Amino acid sequence: MTSAGRPKIGIALCGGKLKAAGVMVERHHIHLTVTDYLSEILEESSWPTETSDPASVMAELRALCQALYQRHPELLGIGLGFPGIVDPAAGYLHISSHLGWHNVDIRSAFISWAGPPVHIMNYVRAAALQARTLDNPTEGASCFYLRIGEGIGGALLLGNEIYSGSSWTAGEAGHLTVAEDPLCNCGKRGCLEALIGLPAIEQQLAEKEAGLSWKTREQSPEKVDEVMQFAGHYLGKALSQIMLLLNPSTIVIDGPWNRHAAFRAAVERTARADTLAFTFSHTRLTFAEAPSRQHKAWRWRLLSTTKHPLSDIKKERLSPLSSFPAC
Repeated sequence: MTSAGRPKIGIALCGGKLKAAGVMVERHHIHLTVTDYLSEILEESSWPTETSDPASVMAELRALCQALYQRHPELLGIGLGFPGIVDPAAGYLHISSHLGWHNVDIRSAFISWAGPPVHIMNYVRAAALQARTLDNPTEGASCFYLRIGEGIGGALLLGNEIYSGSSWTAGEAGHLTVAEDPLCNCGKRGCLEALIGLPAIEQQLAEKEAGLSWKTREQSPEKVDEVMQFAGHYLGKALSQIMLLLNPSTIVIDGPWNRHAAFRAAVERTARADTLAFTFSHTRLTFAEAPSRQHKAWRWRLLSTTKHPLSDIKKERLSPLSSFPAC
């Protein structure tokens, strides 16, 4: 008895047939990443730029998006990420203390845009979506994502959606008050951001010893330990407030200080001490590792291809062949 039927045909997905681009604006810097559908990074660069004038930045972004579209006509979308309070539906940035911007209509720079869709978002929200997608959450589980960088940002995810609040400020953990001083960029005192953000930690290290920085931390480990313990203590105080008020099932901490054991230990110690034992025991603390290139690519694809990216991407991951061109 012989088998009959068509011979097997090998099928491979052509990742380069569909692409996504993400552009992140920080104070005095712009970062660009282009990925294919399979999250392989095709292009990546960063460069300094003057960000004090929103109009000049918008002109630069418009020209950048046009150049991207010319180089990559397969783009599904371009994501623009900004620090601050952003209304993603309107494409409007209300306040960014890091950029010094107020009431900037980002969408207006793309009114006559003929290229792929441009999605505008707070970049920490985009990072939260990436962290949540890679975590494979259970149905309806809640997660609070906290990112440590030049500032401190956060996002609350309920199931597969970000909860932004009535004025897009839900998750602004950087401005929780955890001490009496110092003065924060927002005008308040004792904000978490003013104590454990990148500029704050670099200043504290320099005050401990001339020339000491995060990059040169190996030269004085004991002094770095001391700074990291204080940083972890303040973050633990903030996390206890988040646990008690929001009661998320998971808290993801994403930042450079995660590499330091004294920081991680201080975070857990203080959070445990300041939180109800029952609440703490039902909250999972996760210290994110440095993202791989592929994980970083997922962040940009989430930001650039959908308005509600997580649910759509989850479907794509379950059924990647549904709308993808074969080679």
